[in-house]
Parts: sequence; structure tokens; C-alpha cells
Amino acid sequence: MLDTIEQRVLIYAPLGKDAVLACHALENAGLHCHVCMSLSDLLGELNRGVGVVVTVEEGLPDSAAKHIKNFLVTQATWSDLPILVLTKTGGTSPWIQGAAERFGNLTLLERPVRAPTLISAVRSAMRARLRQYEVRLSDERKDEFLAMLAHELRNPLAPISAAAELMEIISADPAKVKNTSKIIARQVDHMSNLIDDLLDVARVTRGLVTLEKELLDVRDILSQAVEQVNPQITTKQQHLAIEIPEKAASVFGDRKRLIQVVANLLNNASKYTPDNGHIVVKLQLHPEWIVVDISDDGIGIVPDVLSRVFDLFAQAKRTSDRTQGGLGLGLALVKSLVTSHDGSVHAASPGPSQGSTFTIRLPRMADKEITETATQLPLIDSAKPNAHSLQIMVVDDNVDAANTLSMLLNILGHVVSTEYGAKDAIKRARNAVPQVCILDIGLPEMDGYLLAQALREMPETSAATLIAMTGYSQEEDR
Repeated sequence: MLDTIEQRVLIYAPLGKDAVLACHALENAGLHCHVCMSLSDLLGELNRGVGVVVTVEEGLPDSAAKHIKNFLVTQATWSDLPILVLTKTGGTSPWIQGAAERFGNLTLLERPVRAPTLISAVRSAMRARLRQYEVRLSDERKDEFLAMLAHELRNPLAPISAAAELMEIISADPAKVKNTSKIIARQVDHMSNLIDDLLDVARVTRGLVTLEKELLDVRDILSQAVEQVNPQITTKQQHLAIEIPEKAASVFGDRKRLIQVVANLLNNASKYTPDNGHIVVKLQLHPEWIVVDISDDGIGIVPDVLSRVFDLFAQAKRTSDRTQGGLGLGLALVKSLVTSHDGSVHAASPGPSQGSTFTIRLPRMADKEITETATQLPLIDSAKPNAHSLQIMVVDDNVDAANTLSMLLNILGHVVSTEYGAKDAIKRARNAVPQVCILDIGLPEMDGYLLAQALREMPETSAATLIAMTGYSQEEDR
């Protein structure tokens, strides 16, 4: 929450009645004012916090202007303090010359100033100041987020690094090698999930996700989401209660994304609820809406966090142990996905240690429509595995990634050739004649797109299957 001190109007007019009159007019308009009786008083209050400064030309001789200018020079990068100066009649005094250069964000109001004019000017300056505070808050959230991101990505690197060194020592013990490889796989999976969350938020908030909507029963969505989160709930010995009606709860939505929404909220409920705690999922049917409440008796949410809990980069302060983990992107993603389904999501909590409730509202469809549509869905044959050995070429300038993938494919019985650059890959393709080419996109000299073009034009690989292998996974990359 923004401190009221930072929204104050500081009034400095040491001579006459200007300060009293200005304060009276502004406070009647609902603005919080503080009258500074001296320059030292003004400088002290500036350091405490200020929204707008209102002063008079006579109060800013060169000696006073120098101190205020020094304060302005040391402002944070987000700050551009608005200063309103009431000038003498005529507006041609020597003081005005160069005033904008000295004070930066300066507005001059020639006296006598009518109260509505003064109020309008101060309100306009205050709006601009509030936008500056929004920039500051955004920067703070991003800084905190980047610090958490670095922490979360560094955490799995330690066991991966240790496991890699350990495998060199225990290479003769198959059982230990297997356990060590499982450690690496788990940590890589954790890192992949973090990165997937980042990419998901980026895609959804930029409107780049295409929803594959169909008629669905929310009861099935809840069942599949619970199935995903149940191992975590079981590990913490938490009590999960599900209240669902017998009647179908029909919505038009993307199955995968709606499961993701519910699973994220269930995961949060479990994460922030202690062992042996309680989680309740309640599905209610209304004439035009389907409402899902996910409640817990966990740590709750403090009011200042509750107001911004769905904002990107916004979350409660964490202790240094970071026991809860995660990047805090889940709720921002939940809101974006629910909104894209023409629904809404709301958070409520009585306060710390009193649990929380997240409520999803989705437009309800007629129950008969889902039954009729279900019979029309085409059946898709499952793909049959192809067991014969393939000629595969792997191309990646990341030597470790290329070698690891090649070893894995080789162990699976395929004949694999490995190249670390596009030009060498073209030469190899003429001789090896691969049936499958796995190509990195971000190659030096010639990227994967151009390499794919070249391979398509070669008679040896014109019919080969080309597979992109890349960290670039935005929609435009596809």
C-alpha cells in the first residue's frame, strides 16, 4: 500500500498568507497538505516523502533554490518530483529565467491564482506523481522476481553438478549410477517446469495462446486436476474434501488450460497449508454461471497482498529460507486463462493464519449440448511405436546437449551422427543420408531455419523428417 506521507502536498510560502490560503483550498478539495514553516522544515519533509511541492517565487532565493536542486539531483531514477511555483504578477522576473532547468518538473502559476486553477494544477501533478510510484512498485517487483528466479534456477544446478561429478566416481556401480541419474532427471524436470511457467505467462499475457475450446464437464476438469496434485496432498497428509453436484457442469473451454487453472490453485492451497490441514473444493451450479470454490485453512493472505495477488511479479515477502519455493507466477497465469474463457477469479482471506478461498466463475452452457457434442467427437487412433532402427543426424552447437542426445538415441538402437555446425551438417548429410534430422534453431553462421531449407533442397534429405530442437518456444518460432 502507498504511504499517505508520499501523497502529501508540501506547501512552502514563508511570507504572507499564501500558505494558509492554499492549504485551506487544497484540503477542502480532499488533498492532504503539510505547511512547512522554514526551508529546513521543507528539506526535512522532502526526505520523509512528498507528492507535490507548492511554493512561491519569493521563498526560493538562490540559497534556497540550491538546496532544493541538490535534493532533486539525488532523486531515484523513477522519481521526477512535481513543483508548482506561484510567481509574481507579470511573469517577467529574473527568477523565472532558467527556473525550468533548475527545478525540472516545474509548473508556474501567476498570481493571483483562483482556487479552482490551483486545485486542478495540483491534482494533475499528483496524478503524474502516482504514476511514478507505479513505476517504482513495478521495478521493485521485477527486482524481487529476478532475485527469486536466480535463486530458483540456481537451486537445482547444485545437485545436478554434484551428481555429474559423482557419476564419474561411481561409474562401475550401476545401481548408484541409476539413482544419480534420477536425481539429475528430477532437477532438470524442476527447472523445465519453472521455465515453462515463465513462457506460459509471457504467451498468455501477450494473447499468443490459441485456446482449443470444446464442450466440457467441469466435474471431469476437477477430477483430473486433483489427480495431478494428489501426490503432494498425500505427502503432506492433508484432508481433501470435494463437493460436486450430480448434474453435469457444462462449459465451453480448453481442457488442458482449465485443468492447469484448477491444478495451480490446488497446488497453492496445498503448498500454503500445513501438514494435516484441510482443503475443500466446492462446485456450484447457477443459471448462467458455474462457480468453483477452492478453500483451505492455511497461512492466509494479508490485506495488502490480497489486493494485488493476481498481479504479475506480485507476491508476499518471503523469508531467506524460501521454504515455499516457486516464482509466484501461477496466480497471474490463472487470472489470464480464466479471463480468456470469459470468466473471473477472485481471492478472499480473513487474514494471516485464517486460510483463503479462491473462486472461479465460468459461463455455463446448456447441459444437453455437451451430451450431443460428445457423441460427435471423432475417435483418434493411438500412434503405433516404430521399432526399427533409424539413421538420425543431430545438429546442435551446444556440444554437451548434442552428445547427450546422441548417446541416448544410440542406446535406443538408432544409428546417430552428430554435428555442431550447419555447414558440417550439410556435408555429413550427403554421406550419411539421415532419415531424421534433429536441428537446433539457434546455430551460428546459419540458423536452423536456413539449414532446414538447405536439407530440403538436397536430394539425399529432401524426404527426411526434420525436428526442431530449441529453447525458442514462442508462437512465432513455431
